[in-house]
Amino acid sequence: MAPIIFYHDIRSIPSRFVLLVFRNLDLKVEIINIDLWKDEQLTQEFIKINPEHVVPTIDDNGFILWESNAIAQYLVETYAPKSPLYPKDTKARAIVNQRLQFYMGTLLQIIKTIVVPIFKGEEDYISDSKRTRLYEAFRHLDRFLRNSDWIAGSHVTLADLACYASISTIVSFGADAKEYPFLSSWMEKCEVLQGFKENSKGVTIFTGLFQKLYSNNI
Repeated sequence: MAPIIFYHDIRSIPSRFVLLVFRNLDLKVEIINIDLWKDEQLTQEFIKINPEHVVPTIDDNGFILWESNAIAQYLVETYAPKSPLYPKDTKARAIVNQRLQFYMGTLLQIIKTIVVPIFKGEEDYISDSKRTRLYEAFRHLDRFLRNSDWIAGSHVTLADLACYASISTIVSFGADAKEYPFLSSWMEKCEVLQGFKENSKGVTIFTGLFQKLYSNNI
C-alpha cells in the first residue's frame, strides 16, 4: 500500500501535532510541504484536494481528511487501534478527548490571538488580558499534570502530542513556564517523543519569524 500523503507546513502547530502522530505510530508517510507564507495552500491544485485549503491535510489512498484532531484519531483507529495513544477504554478516551478539545478550543485559540495580529502587522504589543488568558491555560495544564505523568494519564496520548506542539511554540516565543513545576517537568519528559527534533526545527523556524516582529517576552 502506498504511504499516506501528508500536506504539511513545519511552522504550523496543528501540522506539527499530526507529524508527531505519524512519528509516534511509526507510519509510512510522504510529506508534501505547503508553504503557507507563500500562499501555496491557495493553488488550484491544492484547493481541488482540500477546498478549505488548510494544513494539515492527508490523502490516504484517495481518502482526504483535514483538521488535526480528526486526522490524529483516524490514524490511530485505522492503523494502530490498540495503541495507548488513543485508548479504547471509554473513560480514558473521554479524558483524552477533553484534553484535545482544550488544545483546539482553548490553548491554540489563545496562541492565535497573540501571534496572528503581530504577524499581520495589526498590533505591536501583547495586552495584559491576552497574557492572563495564556497563563490561565498554563495553570490548567499544570493542574492536569499534578497527579499524572502525562496530560491525560499515566502514559503518552494524543493529548500530549497536541499540547506539546502548542506549548513548545509559545514558550519559544517568550512565554515563561517556570512557575508551573508540573508543566515544566512534563516539557522535559516530552523530549523522548518520536519526532521531537522535527518539532523543534519547526518551532525554531517559526520563532525566528515571530521575533523579527516582536522581541519582548510574552
